[in-house]
Amino acid sequence: MSIWISWMVAAGVVVILELFTGTFYLLMIAIGLVAGGLVALMGSGHELPYIVAGIVGVAATLALHRSKYGWKKNSDASQDPNVNMDIGQSITVKEWQDNGNGKFSARAMYRGALWDVELVAPAAAAGVFTIVEVQGSRLMVRA
Repeated sequence: MSIWISWMVAAGVVVILELFTGTFYLLMIAIGLVAGGLVALMGSGHELPYIVAGIVGVAATLALHRSKYGWKKNSDASQDPNVNMDIGQSITVKEWQDNGNGKFSARAMYRGALWDVELVAPAAAAGVFTIVEVQGSRLMVRA
């Protein structure tokens, strides 16, 4: 078996391993292995494919890490509409209670149950509000 075929088989094995992990980092290493296989196919020495595979693999991994698909910042689940389906939904509040210091709270029906509602922005008039955060059984709303 030619040496370049061994590089391609190794790249295929790494791609298969990536399917089990669910990350893109092993795909970047596989790209490096393919680059090493292409260099071996061109008939260079035995050391050059290793060097090229290492450089391309590290460069691809660093590029992935700095992209939007790499390391992600953890977001607060209480304000993330991808985690909590209530964020962005509307709720009707009929009456606000003044808690002092500019804080207002209420009890309102939402999805068939009574919820504690707290006003985030200063607007104490009754009406329709948008849910911006969920803290336990308390809905934080904004006009």
